[in-house]
Amino acid sequence: QVQLVESGGGLVQAGGSLRLSCAGSGRTFSSYAMGWFRQAPGKEREFVAAISRSGATTNYADSVKGRFTISRDNAKNTVYLQMNALNPEDTAVYYCTAGRTVIHGPKDYWGRGTQVTVSS
Repeated sequence: QVQLVESGGGLVQAGGSLRLSCAGSGRTFSSYAMGWFRQAPGKEREFVAAISRSGATTNYADSVKGRFTISRDNAKNTVYLQMNALNPEDTAVYYCTAGRTVIHGPKDYWGRGTQVTVSS
């Protein structure tokens, strides 16, 4: 089992950047694929990005390809989401996840989320 804590959210202007971090507890962090999901007000939760256990494989939603980059540091039990060229449609609560699959994003364990707000 792993516990996840997100940080790095905040308010940013359109065109700006933010980096989210997610710290995982326990010795088994490197055994999980990691991911990010988001949920905007009034919308369903959606997949954003995922990364394999080793970091060799990544997967992104079409809406963020070329703007967001997911990475991980297993020595620090941390996964990151670098978000560039943000626009108001990226406003959402962002959730860190852990689990087994990269293709549709891991969903076994969830953090509590961090708010990202992009102003126009």
